[in-house]
Order: sequence, then C-alpha cells, then structure tokens
Amino acid sequence: MPLIAAKTIITSVSLFHLTLAFFFLTNPRTIDEQAIVFVMGESMGMPAVRGFDAQSPALAFLAVVLALLGLSDLVSLSMPEELGALYYWGTQAPLRSLFSMALVFYSYFLGPSSPIFGTASLSRASRRAAAAGATGGVVPPSTSTSSSSPASAPSSIYRPSGWGGDALKNRVFFTFMFLEMITWFWIWVTLREERAGVVEKLRAAGRAERKRGVHEHDE
Repeated sequence: MPLIAAKTIITSVSLFHLTLAFFFLTNPRTIDEQAIVFVMGESMGMPAVRGFDAQSPALAFLAVVLALLGLSDLVSLSMPEELGALYYWGTQAPLRSLFSMALVFYSYFLGPSSPIFGTASLSRASRRAAAAGATGGVVPPSTSTSSSSPASAPSSIYRPSGWGGDALKNRVFFTFMFLEMITWFWIWVTLREERAGVVEKLRAAGRAERKRGVHEHDE
C-alpha cells in the first residue's frame, strides 16, 4: 500500500483548486506574488505578466471554473472505492497528467525563453563566423548588418503566435500546470499501487457472497 492514499491526494488537489478560485476572484495579485511562482519563473526564464495585478472578468470566469472543478472532484470521491479507483480516477489521473504535461512543454519550449530558439541563434552566429573566416575575416554586408541588429539576440528568432497561445506563456500558468502534472502523475502511480488491494477486496466479497448463497441453498 502507498504511504499516502490517492483519496487524500485528490482531496488536497480539490482544496487547492478551491483556494485558487477564491484568490483569483478576490485578490489575484496574491497568486502572482507567491514564492514558488517567482522561483519557477526565474529558474525557467518564464516572463511575468501584468494580467494578475487586479481583478478582471477573465479571472472571475477562471475562478468559477476552478471552483466547479474542485467541488466536482470532492463529490466524486464519495462514489464506491472500486468504481472510483478502477474506472473514474483510473482514467482521469493519466488524462489530466498528460494534458498538463503537454501544456507545460508548450508554454516553455515554444515560448520566448525556450532553448530551441537560443540554439538556433547560436547556430546562425556560428555560420556567420564560418563565413567570415572563409572570406578572410570580412563579413558580407548583409551578415554584418544583421549581426549588429537586435535580431541577432537569442530571443529574436521567436515570433509570437497569432491565435492567442502566447497568453499561456507566463510564469503563473507554467507553475500551475507543472504542479498539476506532477500531482496527477503521483495520483496515477498511487492508484496503480492501490488497484491490487481493491481487486482483492472485490474477490473476497465475491467469495463471501457465493458462500452465503450456498448456505442459503442448503438450508
């Protein structure tokens, strides 16, 4: 059996969602100023945004969605253990973990601080240096102009998306999705450990039911 039951972890996540809903509705700046948001943002180079400075209709809508999600998960914990562990949470946990993982990778690797764009900039700079060496240290005019422009910076290759996805590339969203990813993966692993015990309980209940049926038939 795992050290912490999956039901306990799910309850904690649900209360976490309700807490976030309260602060997103009343004082969103509190979430933006959390130490974990700052540490995650600075370590991964995620940009800060000003959208969490004050209350807004979008944050109020987000608060209602998070509150509904938290309450729904708390109510779902009241279903029978075999139904929840084997079927409902057995599918919800991997789905939420993989979905959060996809958003984490999107917000970081396709964002302005992604190492992909930095690697591309370094490759382009290497090609310029090679071209300069081949021409006896003389850089072609087009290359020298571009090398002195801001476009030669590592972040210059990045181009904002036009469909609104850049709104997800900030430190608050990245931190939230990272926590969701590791938490739901933890729940997924815990449920797999608990599955054997749930199946054994079902088998024991089935054997007891058959024995009771045999005794009633003999009488």
